Amino acid sequence: MFGRLVDVVKWIGAAADRRDGGDPVAHGRLVATVGVIEQDYAAIDPTEPGGDPLDGLGELFGLDETDRDLLLLAAAADLDGNIALAFGLLRGGSAPCHPSIGLALELLGISSLSGPARARFADGGRLAAAALIEVAATGPWLAREFRCPDRVVTQLAGAAHPDRSLDPLVVEPVPLPLPGGAELVRALEQGASFVWVHSPTGTAGLTMVVGALGEVGVRSLSLTVPLAGDAGHGGFLRVAIREAALTNRCLVLDRAERLFAAPEGAPPRDPADLLAALARPPVPVVAVGTAPWDRHLSTTTAPYLLAAPRLGPDECLRMWAAITGTPPPAGALAGLRLSPDLVDQLARSATRLAAAEDVPLTADLVRRVARQLAGSAEPDAAVGLADLVLPDPTERAIRRLIGWARHREELIARGLIVAGPGSGGGITALFSGSPGTGKTLAAHVVAAELGIDVLRVDLAAVVDKYIGQTQKNLEQVFHRAESLNVLLFFDEAEALFGRRSEVKDAHDRYANQEVAYLLQRMEQFDGITVLTTNLRGSLDPAFSRRLSFILHFPDPDEPTRRRLWLTHAARLGPIDPDDPIDAGRLAATVELSGGDIRNVVVAAGYDAAIDGVRPGMRHLLDAAVAEYTKLGRRVPADLLDGARPR
Repeated sequence: MFGRLVDVVKWIGAAADRRDGGDPVAHGRLVATVGVIEQDYAAIDPTEPGGDPLDGLGELFGLDETDRDLLLLAAAADLDGNIALAFGLLRGGSAPCHPSIGLALELLGISSLSGPARARFADGGRLAAAALIEVAATGPWLAREFRCPDRVVTQLAGAAHPDRSLDPLVVEPVPLPLPGGAELVRALEQGASFVWVHSPTGTAGLTMVVGALGEVGVRSLSLTVPLAGDAGHGGFLRVAIREAALTNRCLVLDRAERLFAAPEGAPPRDPADLLAALARPPVPVVAVGTAPWDRHLSTTTAPYLLAAPRLGPDECLRMWAAITGTPPPAGALAGLRLSPDLVDQLARSATRLAAAEDVPLTADLVRRVARQLAGSAEPDAAVGLADLVLPDPTERAIRRLIGWARHREELIARGLIVAGPGSGGGITALFSGSPGTGKTLAAHVVAAELGIDVLRVDLAAVVDKYIGQTQKNLEQVFHRAESLNVLLFFDEAEALFGRRSEVKDAHDRYANQEVAYLLQRMEQFDGITVLTTNLRGSLDPAFSRRLSFILHFPDPDEPTRRRLWLTHAARLGPIDPDDPIDAGRLAATVELSGGDIRNVVVAAGYDAAIDGVRPGMRHLLDAAVAEYTKLGRRVPADLLDGARPR
């Protein structure tokens, strides 16, 4: 590179000769400085062995000879202090500085009135677009300084130090060979310079890309696109492409949907700058985004489009083993919707936690960490299948639902069902029955058995009287649920999913549109949804057809009520031996739902505590009478025998 500075010395000498006749003191200093520089470079051979870094950059970024000369001038002041001083003296100053646009054009013999010359310094010119030069933003155009970024100067000097400004954005995904990787490699081999991989939440776009590149020996620079700032992403993208090119790597961008996103509340930005950088990158750019490519962005810059695969159970196990060196505990990942990022975080966090607590790495511990990573609270630890007191057909259906959820990823991996947005691969269940028959408890049991949490939808907050607002609220609910390992729970769903009405006015029309939207969005949701309703007949048949399970929770019969009394009364603790509980009499006499029976037992516990004695049958009878009264129902005559008014 220093051999090329000989040319700069010649240009400076010629310019110094043209300055003769001005201020003699300033000219004398300029001549003296030029003399020192010429003496320094007199013995340097312009032809350097091992290749010229400037020509290497020129070929890499498609620079012509004039652009290469301008790049040489931009870097010269940082490569030689005397040259920087000469630039300052030529510009009429006395201190070292970078060249101005006007001085550079003079040194190269280019007219300052040349339109093509001006274009070389514009943002769309090859030098600025490749982030090889930086031009001052203010001042008269000819007087504006331009320089090379430090990263480019070090590259030209033969000391290729990575751009540390990108370090916070570097990601190192675990590479895995996945479906779609071979197609990516073929596209790149056939000349595709820009690829867009649609990778919704739960898919493995980044893992697939780095795995495929690694399989064919292509190095990659993987970066996370930062959130949009006031200046946009043009600068980031240019620097990222430059770094990948200087290090001979393929650029992989994660969260690429952010590239074209404006800050919240700001108007959309003109994407022309970004599209220009992506239209002719010096190295391939593979963008991995949660959103599909927006074909309306450009009619000329069209990327090669790919869809990201999901991580199947086998890939999750292999990825865990690659991270920790050992497979996960048996069943630890069953039923969880896992993205590569979550597998990575989960494996590392669970292993660290087990070591910190000095306990074995178990499936329960892994699931606990998964909930913490999702920002969820602990599920009902005491809730399980043993807590369900239901007729055998309903309980079998609950177990079957849990089994579906546990083996869903396995069936997806086999190709039996298709998962992902719009595919209808989720599991949806409707629990119908009278209040207190165990619908809500069953939803929590399903979640607890799967080791996930319940995301309960507040229907009062979702349903809105203003036209179109309910649809926006629902989208927020589904968007949040899709990023978490949760069971999406709509309680008392008839308030939202009622029978579609006859269109009589605009509100009816929009209400029907919201129901239609909900049906479509339910099919697209890639997870587990449980709906509960007190009125099975209030749901539209079109909605019912989209359900994986429809479970009826009947009012408990006498044998079921007896089991309910025994289950709940067992939590009372020691019973008064002189007043034992007669579960048979309670089952035959007290015709209440499971939820009401629980209320009776809790009330009996309070009453016994007030009396300062152990609970007994008398407390349950008293509480049952109070529950009937609270519900506004007639108290059975047989129940009054032995009950005491409170």
